[in-house]
Amino acid sequence: MSNIDQSSPSSGATPRVNIDAVVESAGKAWLKYLGGMALALLPLLLLSQDPHWLNIIAFTYLMGGLAAAWNIIGGFGGQFSLGHGVFFAIGAYGTAILVMRYELSPWLVMLPVAVLAALVAMLISWPTFRLRGPFFAIATLAFNEVAFVLANHMESLTGGPRGLMLPYKAGFAQMIFKDRWQYAVLMFVFVALVIGICVALRRSRLGYYLLAVREDEDAARAAGINVLSVKLRGMAISAALTAMGGTLFTMYLRFIDPPTLFTLQEVGVKFALLTLIGGIGTIAGPILGAVLIIPFENWLRGAFAESLPGMSLAILGGLMVLAALFMKRGVMGLIQDALSAIRSKRGQP
Repeated sequence: MSNIDQSSPSSGATPRVNIDAVVESAGKAWLKYLGGMALALLPLLLLSQDPHWLNIIAFTYLMGGLAAAWNIIGGFGGQFSLGHGVFFAIGAYGTAILVMRYELSPWLVMLPVAVLAALVAMLISWPTFRLRGPFFAIATLAFNEVAFVLANHMESLTGGPRGLMLPYKAGFAQMIFKDRWQYAVLMFVFVALVIGICVALRRSRLGYYLLAVREDEDAARAAGINVLSVKLRGMAISAALTAMGGTLFTMYLRFIDPPTLFTLQEVGVKFALLTLIGGIGTIAGPILGAVLIIPFENWLRGAFAESLPGMSLAILGGLMVLAALFMKRGVMGLIQDALSAIRSKRGQP
């Protein structure tokens, strides 16, 4: 059933939105979300007694949430950013500084650093959004490199190359837990929040505008869409969620330094890699990419740590190239194609 009922052209009546169809469609989207989150929770329930796997699960949830945040501007909006390390670092350094110097709770710090990241994102994106394609990606990469240099030299604020180490003060208010499963639950809540925001955003006016800009920026502008405003709002939301992930990352490791936060293969490309593998522009793609890549990456590091250091990065880079060449819609695209073929064989539309 169409979401819009068309009246007879001769009647001159305005088309009416079919509210029942809209509500039904939204209900299906949220049911899929709840089912997907229930499925994503299974590894935590099954492996809650294994510290090694709990660490991998926690990072999988965290990176899935960060990839989903990147997907808002990179997938929905079609703006391939390589500078999200800046927003990630704002969340990480902002949290560490406020917690260490002013003894604030990370729960209270998370929102202010997210707002700061959103403001910085709009500030640096306002000039760079006038660039397109690879030129935009290179510009965002340049901001990431500038931030890396500044973090290395501002020792009084960031600790410089030595980094910052947060003291161990276990407690819920400090967001420091004794057991790894508690961190895994926290990361799961984060990824569930980000995916939920993506579901809501995808069905909102801003979400449709982002998709229109991705498909044809000139046509979107001709249709009356304020392209720059849409991009800035999408980037602000993406940056804010990324900064929140930076807070969780800091409180989990309790140590941060510039290479950890700004290294291209660890942050800048990682978010894009997970999304490309899983399915860029889709809701489930980023978390699916994280589920496939993060455990595989941990295995690669263990397998080649002594014999061929750095081989894991080469393999992951090769996967990214292959995904871009042969799986433009990622694993989610393959799944959707398979489901479509099954329906067609059964004679379903």
